[in-house]
Amino acid sequence: MAETTFTPRVFSGIKPSGGLTLGNYLGAIKRWVEMADEPYETVYCVVDLHAITVWQDPADLRAATYEVAAGLLASGIDPAKSILFNQSQAPEHAELGWILSCVARVGWMNRMTQFKDKAGKNAEKVSLGLYAYPALMAADILAYHATHVPVGEDQKQHVELTRDIAAKFNHDYGEEFFPLTEPVIEGPGMRVMSLRDGSKKMSKSGESDMERINMLDDADTIAKKFKKARTDPAPLPETLDGLKDRPEARNLVDIYASLSHTSAEAVIAEYAGAGWGQFKPALADLAVDKLAPISSEMKRLIDDKGELDRILGSGAEKAREIAAPILKRTYEIVGLVRS
Repeated sequence: MAETTFTPRVFSGIKPSGGLTLGNYLGAIKRWVEMADEPYETVYCVVDLHAITVWQDPADLRAATYEVAAGLLASGIDPAKSILFNQSQAPEHAELGWILSCVARVGWMNRMTQFKDKAGKNAEKVSLGLYAYPALMAADILAYHATHVPVGEDQKQHVELTRDIAAKFNHDYGEEFFPLTEPVIEGPGMRVMSLRDGSKKMSKSGESDMERINMLDDADTIAKKFKKARTDPAPLPETLDGLKDRPEARNLVDIYASLSHTSAEAVIAEYAGAGWGQFKPALADLAVDKLAPISSEMKRLIDDKGELDRILGSGAEKAREIAAPILKRTYEIVGLVRS
């Protein structure tokens, strides 16, 4: 196969299945904003087709789609620098998803740990979409010949599957058509944990609202949640090694590091020996300074559906300009007649 050079392009998506949290912001969105200023084309997507792998109330799905779009824009995603749209407005995703589901092997799907986690004991009763959605995720990425995908550790397996699907397609059809996409995993705060249990990831679906920071929380609520976050009685240690086996403490230090654009080591150096009565108010003030303006702008955008529709619609047109020729060539390679 002749060697192909691919345009450096980032693709990533976020599912509209509940409100955005600090975990979404520090674990993904903040990095997306930064990547738009790096030498990549950046394509960001609200993956509403993935949301319906489990039943969604239609009104709730629409509201969540607008909230995620507003959150991305308020966090600094600039439609002049990055393509931003919702997945269902680009049918190339679903069309390519079918072709790639015919390339992917059942054994590969059976190894997907996220399906096992989500389906649990009711695997026979969940939707086929929930089982097969990694093929659609691969299509999301490969429809743009994306070379890099910023992901959390829990999604790395899906990028590896995307690479397997791309490699098999290229091998089966004797053409180096799809890139072998690289996952991008880096930076402090990539995995933000619950404010109530440092062993669990911060989640939109957690039982208590006090265990997460919602991106729509106002300043007073943000400050209250951090000040009431669970910690242990010991002060902050002299070195980062001293946070071993102290998950709640490590989580708060990582959050501070990510919000302040520094490292966990630097935070420890600054606050070594400090008690929580000093550190938690400092973290609360920092979080309010960084997050309250995002919350205010999100609320403004959510109240202006016309602006959101304009941005998402324009983004979908730009996305399809990239994806449509790639899908067309995929059909040709596979041998499907396009009269």
